[in-house]
Amino acid sequence: MDVVDSRAVVTDEFVFREIDIHTVTKEELSFKVPFSLRVQRSDQVHALLAYFTIDFAAPGVSKRIHFGTGPFDRYTHWKQTVFYLPKDLQTDKGDRIEGTLSCVPNGKNPRDLDISIEYKQVGPEGEIKEESTVMHYNMC
Repeated sequence: MDVVDSRAVVTDEFVFREIDIHTVTKEELSFKVPFSLRVQRSDQVHALLAYFTIDFAAPGVSKRIHFGTGPFDRYTHWKQTVFYLPKDLQTDKGDRIEGTLSCVPNGKNPRDLDISIEYKQVGPEGEIKEESTVMHYNMC
């Protein structure tokens, strides 16, 4: 895990999963979701970044607890998860990085996660600027 400075973020954010710990089922923790990240400035993209935001609220208590682990939040020891790309993308403002992210518990150790990310770079007119690439990770 690393910490990414907010000045290094090139795209907008994308919420790929919201989980309510009071109601989530084991089956809902395995998922495959599409994503689309719009590039906000011309730059090189070296990695995709994942982090989480927490909101705690107890029934009958007006005080809520909120914190995040992202690059725009105050530092926490949880840091962020950085998925380094096999090849940097040279992006232009208005490009999109589109793909799917799948997450499943590891077959040997269900506390580990197997994550696959498939992505491609798409120009503002819909032209493919970088063909589809698939990355696989085991997160312990």
